[in-house]
Amino acid sequence: MLDDIDRRLVEILIVDSRTSLKELAQRVGLSSPSVSERLRRLEERGVVRAFTIDVDPQALGYTLEAIVRIRPLPGKLHIVQKLIEETPEFGECDKVTGDDCFVARLYVRSIGQLDGILDHIADKAETSTAIVKAKPIHRRPPPLEATGPAR
Repeated sequence: MLDDIDRRLVEILIVDSRTSLKELAQRVGLSSPSVSERLRRLEERGVVRAFTIDVDPQALGYTLEAIVRIRPLPGKLHIVQKLIEETPEFGECDKVTGDDCFVARLYVRSIGQLDGILDHIADKAETSTAIVKAKPIHRRPPPLEATGPAR
């Protein structure tokens, strides 16, 4: 579990992972060496996995985003997984339970590009595709503190 200071550090870094050590220390009321040590421990525990950036796919020309449910044909699971891993337009992919084995997010520049990628796996898997119209919630971490039961 996180104590109040660790929780505050993580909250600050979620908003801006480029916040300086000096500013982090000022905002939580500790010295820079103390904050540095806390961050090191958070990394060692796997709470903080990376300090990263958020890139807008549209700014790079990827005007379409699609969610693709993928059900490999019998005996093709590993082949399909390898194809997904090797296709850079797949930005995310989860291996899931249920009827489908994978739920993936694709970033493409056109419907034609989407068709080409899906055609590449069509003889190895069934797919069901939905085009993303909007993102009411962008990727966010789980709550940092325990919450009560669902209401």
